[in-house]
Formats: sequence, structure tokens, C-alpha cells
Amino acid sequence: MTELDQNDRRAPRTTAATKPQAPRRTEMTVRPTGPILPPSNIQGNALLVVIAIMAFLACLTLGAVSMVRATAAGWQSQIAREITIQIKPDDGLDMDKALIKARDLALTFVGTKEGQIMDDEATARLLEPWLGTGLDLNELPVPRLVIITIDEANPPDFAAMRDLLRTEVPQAFLDDHRTWVDRLVQMARTTVLIGSGVLVLVFTAMVLTVVFATRGALSGNRHIIEVLHFVGAEGSFVAQEFQKHFLKISLKGAAAGGLLAAGLFALAGYWQSRSLATPESDQAAALFGTFSIGYLGYLGIFATMIVIALLTTLTARLTVIRTIYEIDLIRSDPARTDGLLGD
Repeated sequence: MTELDQNDRRAPRTTAATKPQAPRRTEMTVRPTGPILPPSNIQGNALLVVIAIMAFLACLTLGAVSMVRATAAGWQSQIAREITIQIKPDDGLDMDKALIKARDLALTFVGTKEGQIMDDEATARLLEPWLGTGLDLNELPVPRLVIITIDEANPPDFAAMRDLLRTEVPQAFLDDHRTWVDRLVQMARTTVLIGSGVLVLVFTAMVLTVVFATRGALSGNRHIIEVLHFVGAEGSFVAQEFQKHFLKISLKGAAAGGLLAAGLFALAGYWQSRSLATPESDQAAALFGTFSIGYLGYLGIFATMIVIALLTTLTARLTVIRTIYEIDLIRSDPARTDGLLGD
């Protein structure tokens, strides 16, 4: 065996199976991009609380206005269904005959339905809160009342009825409650105006709060925004990132405030239904009516929540776009820095 043959045996044979493979390239992994704004920080939490408080106040005002309007409408409907004939006692006047005559005269007019004479017991109960019990109406010059139910859709001619009663029963006085109805309508309108003014103030304060919060977030992340804007990121992209951030905050805050207000109205209505015929419930009903705002009230609360969220988001977007516009102006003319920062 020659030396060549021995070397040939010692040398490893290279085959397709034993051919050394080239080292594989390591796969490139892209780090997940983080948001421009942190998902939660002190500033965001404070803004959430502020939006929740303002949403609660706005929904509470809206529910209160709806409740007062419903109560005033109920009073107006009850008063508009009836008129009252008041007969003052006089010497030589047969009160019972005068009451019957006044009732019959009123029922002759088209638009009247029925008449009811308030007896001595009903009149005494009516005066009991002021004069106490055990009244003798014969010893007091207490007027007697006749209640006439009318058709709201087709009311009678009050002027003609008043003239006829004055002629036939001189001691009779017709009260059609128009003065009270006008006062109730005026009160309801005033309440609506006050409530609308409060809503405008709440929305204005919320917009200003969002503007300052957005500017604060821009100041804290200005270097990131400038870098993104420098490498070619459009202003709409940056504004969209801020818009998403503040949309989440506003939705959480508006939902918390709106649900709290709705729960408060539901709890008040439940308390009123459980405490009927008690002094506390009677006084509350006399002042505010029923605490039920109905499905329209709850729908208004939901709409207020949506409006607050949209208003917050739109305000944040406009503020970001304006700030990016200021950055572009500063780059084009550094002499404007002081003036823009002062705005």
C-alpha cells in the first residue's frame, strides 16, 4: 500500500450528506411600537376624574330639568282640566241654592263635562292645615266652591260664563286658573334656561380642561412629536394617536359620571316609591314631583355621555393640530417662538 493510498484513506470523504451547511441568519424581530402617550399616567387619571365629575353634573342637571318639566306639565294638565266657581257668603243668600244654580249655569256651556259642589266636610278638610280641626263654617265667612271639569281640547267660553254668573249669581266668581297656568309655564321655561346655562358652563369648563391637558401632554412628549414630525410623520397621524388616547379617557370618565347620575335618580325613585304617604315623601313630591325621569331622561343621559366623549376627542384633535402647526411655524421662522409660546 502506497503512501498516497494511506493519505487517501485518512482524508474524510465529502459527500452530499456530510457537506457542511452555511450558518443560518438569525431572524430579525421588530420590537412592538409603543404608544406616543403612555396608556395611564397621573395626568390622564386626573383628567378622567375631572371628566367624570363634569359628566355627573351635566347628567344631573339634564335629569333635574326633565323632572321639573314633567312635574310642571303634570300640574298644568291637572289645572287645565278644571275651573272653580267661588261663591262668597252674603246676608240673605241661600248658599245651597246659589251653589246648585251656579253649577247648573256652568254646565249649560259647551265644553263642560261635570260639576261637583264641595260640601262642608270637604271645605273643612281644605282649610284644616291653616285653621285647624273642628271648624264651624256657619260662623266664618268662608267661600264655598264648585269644581267644574272641562274638556281640554274644547274648553268653554270663559268670558261668557263669567258674565252669566255675575248676572245670575252676583256673589259668584269664576277662576279659570289661567294665571296659575301662565306662571307654571314661565317657571318651566326659566328652569329650562337655567339648566341649559349650567350645561353650557359645564361643557365649556370641560373643553378648557381638555385643552390644557392636551397641551400638557404635548409639552411632556414634545421631543417625540418633533422627531416623528421630522422623519415625515404627518400631523394627522400624531393627532390620531392623541385622539385615541383622549377618547379612551373621555369614554371612561363620561360613563362613570353618567352611570352615577342615572343610579342616583333610580335610587331616589325607589326611595320615593317605598316611602309613600310619609311626611318626607309628601314634602319631596310637593317640591320636586316624582323623581322618575322616564326612559327619555335616561336616553338623554346616555346622549350626554356620548356628546361629552365626542367633544373631548374633537377638542384634543384640534389642539394637537394647532400645536403641530405652531411647531412648523417655529421651524420656518425661529423669531416667532416667543409669540407662539405666549399664545
